[in-house]
Amino acid sequence: MSIKQQRRGTGSATISDVARLAGFSPMTVSRVINGGGNVKESTRDAINAAIKELNYSPNPAARSLAGVEPIRIGLLYSNPSAAYLSEVLVGSLDRASRIDVQLVVARCEPPENYREATEHLLERGVHGLILTSPLCDLQEVVDVVTEGDQPVVALAGGKPSDDLITINVDDFEAAYAMTKHLIGLGHQRIGFIIGSPLQAASGRRLEGYRAALAEAGIPVDDALIQQGHFTYRSGLAAADKLMELAAAPTAIFASNDDMAAAAVAVAHRRGLDVPNDLTVCGFDDTAFASSIWPELTTIRQPIAEMARTAVDMLTDEILAHRAGKSLPREHRLAAFELIKRQSDAPPKNSK
Repeated sequence: MSIKQQRRGTGSATISDVARLAGFSPMTVSRVINGGGNVKESTRDAINAAIKELNYSPNPAARSLAGVEPIRIGLLYSNPSAAYLSEVLVGSLDRASRIDVQLVVARCEPPENYREATEHLLERGVHGLILTSPLCDLQEVVDVVTEGDQPVVALAGGKPSDDLITINVDDFEAAYAMTKHLIGLGHQRIGFIIGSPLQAASGRRLEGYRAALAEAGIPVDDALIQQGHFTYRSGLAAADKLMELAAAPTAIFASNDDMAAAAVAVAHRRGLDVPNDLTVCGFDDTAFASSIWPELTTIRQPIAEMARTAVDMLTDEILAHRAGKSLPREHRLAAFELIKRQSDAPPKNSK
């Protein structure tokens, strides 16, 4: 299979694809793209022919890397949701490959080895770090990764500060929107499963839930709020507690799709139909949300796209540093979306 054929299903060609097809190094390709000298005419012709065949369009960030040391970014992760982590890795790896940035991925399980994992990445020569949740919400981890002069991007977490660049969604507004949607369907008793207490997003989502109830004049019943940890197993336990209440909820809003899927399983185990007997909604819109039945109504947090943005933000910061410039620490909010599928409906007694 040719390089051109391989690229058909994977998106735009990269500078590495051009280099392989032409038979020269990526650095030589960069010199040709940027009009550099000391390149034989036959070499230039071969590279331009490969560019034309692959329909390659140089990315501005990739062009800026020509003639300088390659950028190497470290990504530290620790997340109980495989579906969420998959989105992070897909987005960051995709973006890094497109702009010819090297991505070094390492698992970090605090509190045992966060310093060891960080130091190992720095020893491998990374020029900046992406810190995923929940790591970016743990101050002891943030303190370690910001000890040096490498820039750090907090992905889906972290507090905006002079130490961290951040990319998030508005978790408060997203949870408020979902809770308001459930109230609009006619639900008054809405169970809420909190995410990990280690992550700031969990608290913001709880605040959004409470705010929507207060606006609708619905008293907050603490029995309807159960602690989870963003894991499927914790969702099972929390949903069981909610459904054992004398006045069980007619809807459950879980702080991620893993726990929402667990709530659906609990309902089925109890002989309840989702959504006719119980509405269940989630958060994130990972692959999990559309791989169960019924498919989940959820908040779409564009995780893969946020990971791509994190790579871009970090690359810009590293390039500015190399040019002797200083960029203000940027704090971006990505747009969320309420995705309506088959797991929500009006409560039974209102039909």
